[in-house]
Amino acid sequence: EIALRVYRNVEGYELALYGYRGYWKSPGGMDPDTWLATFPRLSVYGASARGNVLDGIGNVEVGYYDSRDDRSGKDPLLRNSEFRALAGYEQEVLPDFNAGLQYYIEWMMDHGAYRRTLPSGIHERDEVRHVLTLRLTRLLMSQNLNLSCFIFYSPSDGDAYLRPKVSYKVDDHWYVETGVNGFIGKDDYSFFGQFENNTNLYVAVRYSF
Repeated sequence: EIALRVYRNVEGYELALYGYRGYWKSPGGMDPDTWLATFPRLSVYGASARGNVLDGIGNVEVGYYDSRDDRSGKDPLLRNSEFRALAGYEQEVLPDFNAGLQYYIEWMMDHGAYRRTLPSGIHERDEVRHVLTLRLTRLLMSQNLNLSCFIFYSPSDGDAYLRPKVSYKVDDHWYVETGVNGFIGKDDYSFFGQFENNTNLYVAVRYSF
């Protein structure tokens, strides 16, 4: 694998270009003979910008995922190329209360070829997937108590992932935390909906010395 990042600050804005040549990080294909998951070849080209916008911080990222083993999109066992983009904004709306909002999109290339070659019985992926993210963070009790909620919602998939969390720094040594990983979805094949039965509550205690 080869990865490259070139960046520069211009008048308070961080601008960057990215390049990657390697493989899909999660299984992106299937061997038709053994039906084992494979990791097809992948190249990624992207750019990002981050800086002050109004009273907060804004960021934009774009990337093209070049699936080198299926550039035509005709192999249903390999992931098609994709265009991805992310836009976000965060701001301190009140003292020690921060809010952040993000919009993410995945756009599959050659979706028509993908549909024509998709075997029967296999659920069809959407051409465009949207995800909205909201993050709220509130600090109390001299910033020792942290209340936060992270919400992912996909209007295209009709599912969501909720991550409320409460953490408290007892002293210089003890730290306690509790939270929920909540998955909601109408379909058991969507990105978050497939984990609906894995919703859980957790508690953590940490001692540092």
